[in-house]
Amino acid sequence: MSKEAFSATGNQMVANAMRQVDPDVMAAYPITPQTTIVETYAKFVADGKVNTEFVTVESEHSAMSACIGAAAAGARVATATSSQGLAYMWEELPIAAGMRLPIVMANANRTISAPINIHCDHSDIMGVRDAGWIMFFAETAQEAYDNTVIAFKVAEDPNVLLPVITALDGFTTTHAMERCVLEEDQTVKDFVGEYTPLYPLLDTENPVSHGNFANIGNMYMRTKMAHRRAIEGAADVIEKYGKEWGAIVGREFDLVDSWGTEDADYIIVTVGSCAGNARYAARLLREQGVKCGVVRPRVFRPFPGKQIAEACKNAKAIAILDRSDSMGACEGPVAMETKSALMDGGVTAPVTSYIVGLGGADITLDQMKQVYAELEQRAEAGKNSELIYLGIEE
Repeated sequence: MSKEAFSATGNQMVANAMRQVDPDVMAAYPITPQTTIVETYAKFVADGKVNTEFVTVESEHSAMSACIGAAAAGARVATATSSQGLAYMWEELPIAAGMRLPIVMANANRTISAPINIHCDHSDIMGVRDAGWIMFFAETAQEAYDNTVIAFKVAEDPNVLLPVITALDGFTTTHAMERCVLEEDQTVKDFVGEYTPLYPLLDTENPVSHGNFANIGNMYMRTKMAHRRAIEGAADVIEKYGKEWGAIVGREFDLVDSWGTEDADYIIVTVGSCAGNARYAARLLREQGVKCGVVRPRVFRPFPGKQIAEACKNAKAIAILDRSDSMGACEGPVAMETKSALMDGGVTAPVTSYIVGLGGADITLDQMKQVYAELEQRAEAGKNSELIYLGIEE
């Protein structure tokens, strides 16, 4: 495959990244807007383009159960899901992470019912943020591809051995056509390398056990402490492999993508596809002399708090845009994490939390300009604001 740019959707790019990696097993169930990832991959299997064992299951719970069994046996494993499918997997997600199984799963971000809605927000992915998985967020189809390739390398690193979710926004990124570059198959294969499992159940010469009973003393707590240290330490591993892949393909990788923050007075912090509108609005306002910037974490777990605080250190006011809410909490999940990081980093600028784009509601350029205008007002007042549902009249 040449490196000439062509038009593709995010789902097509993710499916092709997985094809190039060629995992041993994929167990998956279709759900909108993820369906075309596994549909495309199933065609790769049928056409003999991969050597993957594709397991057609009766539910997402069964899909993750099959992935866990295959990964514990020593296979390289991939899957994909979305929304209620991810929720249906929830029982299995901490098991995959607690057993330290390097499964890679794409999630097409889609709202959780009720009411029923098939469009994008982050209520599904944020609902599993504490399940112990590493979490990537893509803004574009190209980034969804790159994140998927990097994810296999990170998950299988001996110092990590954790499952990874690579998230891309439903329809906005999964189905919209973009100009993308697909690297040569051999380039991906050389980068990812052959998978050699460290503790496979099927290695009878070196017997191991998985999913043990830890009901005595502090063994369970010790295991969780080791898990925390592994996911925290994964930040350096993600950055290492991200930089290596970036050097090969010519696309930069940072845990946090910062635009215009060196001299920005007003900064928006957000994840996923809506960062594009924030960045465009910031460019327009800079032409008018208003110094605006955008901070976009590409990784949510482990949370890159130090990098976010560093990017925001010179701001006069900061807005945090969440595409999901945390009912009963002070604000959305990105805001809670970011505010904590800013405080730890000594950033004292006023911070305002916004809930945006739930259920696929439009996040417009005018709304982004409104946020920047409100930041200017809050910088002058020197105080925070209460949580705001952007675009909704009370």
